[in-house]
Amino acid sequence: MNAPQKKRRSLCAILPLPLLSSFQMQTFSRRQFAALAAAFTTGFASAQAQKGPTEKSFERDYPEPGFKPSWANPQLNRTLIADFVIYAHSDLEMTKKLLEKEPMLINASMDWGNGDWESGIGGASHMGRRDIVEFLLEKGARIDIFTMTMLGQLEAVKQILTLQPKLIDARGPHGFSLHFHAQLAGKDADKMVAYLQSVKKIELKPNPFVRGGGGGDTP
Repeated sequence: MNAPQKKRRSLCAILPLPLLSSFQMQTFSRRQFAALAAAFTTGFASAQAQKGPTEKSFERDYPEPGFKPSWANPQLNRTLIADFVIYAHSDLEMTKKLLEKEPMLINASMDWGNGDWESGIGGASHMGRRDIVEFLLEKGARIDIFTMTMLGQLEAVKQILTLQPKLIDARGPHGFSLHFHAQLAGKDADKMVAYLQSVKKIELKPNPFVRGGGGGDTP
């Protein structure tokens, strides 16, 4: 493959599909193609650089709290938190590695936007990764009703819903329901789903994270 062909190939990788078809039908000189590639690469890099978390603007319209945090200690790095939560969805070894690097990640949560908060154990739970969940629990992760449901802890879930029946409509990370987590309970999935359906019957859709008819123990 000669140099112009390589440049055309690299441009094809970054051009949007609607533009790609029209550009592929044209023949460019080496100079023209280089200029186009540079322009689109610069624009693409600029667009990529603009992606990432942004904080909603906010001004108090109520009295400021009397308590003033000292902020004596630095907050955990947001990139590190995001990486930990992502790895906790499916990669036990990387989860262990990052937790060894920063033990306080154990209960750290990431806001993926608009208050979609997720912790490492929350991610592992909605993926049905019992191995990662059990590791995180051993390290002190806080358990909640979603994790209990995925683990097939029927009696515990019954007690919580008896205490507060409206939690049947609670939503976990990304809006996943208790019923969704129940489908990932492995050998206990049928009884978990049956109980939740007895409390509130909903239309159940296939859970993409269930593997081999079990609890989704692999990513």
